[in-house]
Amino acid sequence: MAMPGEAYFQPGLFAFLRELRENNDREWFASNRERYEAELRGPFLRFISDFEPLLHTISPHFRSDPRPSGGSLFRIHRDTRFSKDKSPYKTAAAAHFPHVRGRDVHAPGYYLHLEPGSVFAGAGLWRPDAVGLAAVRRAIAADRSPWKRLVGDQRLLATFELHGEKLKRPPAGWEPDHPLIEDLKRKDFILSTSFTEQHACAPDFLDQFAERCRLSAPFMRFLTTSVGLEW
Repeated sequence: MAMPGEAYFQPGLFAFLRELRENNDREWFASNRERYEAELRGPFLRFISDFEPLLHTISPHFRSDPRPSGGSLFRIHRDTRFSKDKSPYKTAAAAHFPHVRGRDVHAPGYYLHLEPGSVFAGAGLWRPDAVGLAAVRRAIAADRSPWKRLVGDQRLLATFELHGEKLKRPPAGWEPDHPLIEDLKRKDFILSTSFTEQHACAPDFLDQFAERCRLSAPFMRFLTTSVGLEW
């Protein structure tokens, strides 16, 4: 846990990632592993641990798992098996906070991304499977008013942007002139909100992140219950 008035993240985290971007090889990483542990991994795991009680005030069915391996923090190592880019390390730090019944990153969840020049948080469903995607589309169409209120909420839109990939044509079974056809074309249902590096290095960043997760809760509740999970 960070001491009162102390930030979890320091500018050194972003300095490390900038240097890693320029020196993305195992020899450099090995000689800078202590920096990785001190500036990135250790602070992020403390952040994840301290976020859990705040997350559970939003919903008790999401998890913030501080285990060093297999928890909320994504591995720094890239999976290069099927990639032309064989750089061994990611040049961003990230964590996900999924539903407790979610099996992978495609479950409803929250997300935090720390990268030089790109600090943001996300909430929603990224690439749900066919069953989940169909369920969300049915929920949107079943009663249009709740969805329209959610995506038209001015307080939400002042902080978040709704984005994600869409189909070029209406999904099978849906008419092109459906009033919500643009939303029914979505393959992702994601809210994103940006921060600066200065925000991330501020003592109140944990509270800022939690507050934005709280603001997105009605949207998350809609998606979570649409795919048959507890809110």
